[in-house]
Amino acid sequence: MNPFAEITPERVLMENDYFLVIEDGYPVSPGHRLIISKASVETFFDLSKEEQESLIHLLPQVKSLIEESHNPDGYNIGMNCGEAAGQSVMHFHCHVIPRYIGDVDNPRGGVRYCIPEKGCY
Repeated sequence: MNPFAEITPERVLMENDYFLVIEDGYPVSPGHRLIISKASVETFFDLSKEEQESLIHLLPQVKSLIEESHNPDGYNIGMNCGEAAGQSVMHFHCHVIPRYIGDVDNPRGGVRYCIPEKGCY
């Protein structure tokens, strides 16, 4: 089942021709947002060139939206493309995760920690 198939209008914080923006239902941190494709595609690589460009232009807008109610010190922006990469909902979505000083003991390595032994370098 696709949990993004039945997003109610009141959950939509922002949208454009290609994407909806909602609060993550299981936030990693305060302000965690999801950018969800309106098209039925699985990964970033399945998006059209126009959709990919639209996503890049939408990211700063989502950052501004988050900063209306939160004061993050940094961001992780992430997409899991395929089961081997951890994708559990097979519908394209991009995580915009605000990060805060002190939210983890040592943030060094960031997304490299998707394979824990590769996080430190």
